Amino acid sequence: MFPDDFPIAQRWPATNPDVIQLYSFPTPNGVKASIMLEETGLEYEPHLVTLADKDVKSPEFLSLNPNNKIPAIIDPNGPDGPLGLFESGAILIYLAEKSGKFIGSSASDRAGIIQWLMFQMGGVGPMFGQLGFFYKFAGSEIEDPRPQERYINEAKRLLAVLEDRMADRDWIADEYSIADIALCPWVNALEFYGAKEVVGWDDLKHVPAWIDRFMDRPAVQRGAKIPDPNG
Repeated sequence: MFPDDFPIAQRWPATNPDVIQLYSFPTPNGVKASIMLEETGLEYEPHLVTLADKDVKSPEFLSLNPNNKIPAIIDPNGPDGPLGLFESGAILIYLAEKSGKFIGSSASDRAGIIQWLMFQMGGVGPMFGQLGFFYKFAGSEIEDPRPQERYINEAKRLLAVLEDRMADRDWIADEYSIADIALCPWVNALEFYGAKEVVGWDDLKHVPAWIDRFMDRPAVQRGAKIPDPNG
């Protein structure tokens, strides 16, 4: 059944259709999926989908993700047959359940991990993304200071939540999990945005140490470069 049932394979053909197909670009959301795949050891094949309209708004990509955002995956060995999935948080949960890794060992653990995953999906990701737009990209040209001030202040507030959480622990939950894989790439994006100073990064102690622990993981180092943006 795979890949003929998935039009995306016409544009990004699968070399090995028996493994998970990843369609992505190494943004904070994109590397969530590649890092998770590296961490779990699940076999996969990456496909570079640029953020240009010619890729993410192509009929082939929209056939898998009508929201025209990376990442997306196809698992030819899904629970009920081949499965296409988009939304980075949903992909993390699915891969955690498929592999039995990084989602805790009890129902309570799972709930707590998903709680912090949702904190990233609903808070850190959207707010830091807007910070990047208004501080580094086109929004920085707007003369009205209020949009930039809003997202700087919201980033500071969210970082304060994380700083308090990380005061007495190594990982956001009781053990390394998909919550860390979701959050750390977005917090690390402050470097790319050139926004560390403006959000008071140097006043933080526990969050920078947490990010360093995350970035030291070999699977993170590999996944952060997948797919190769130059490939």
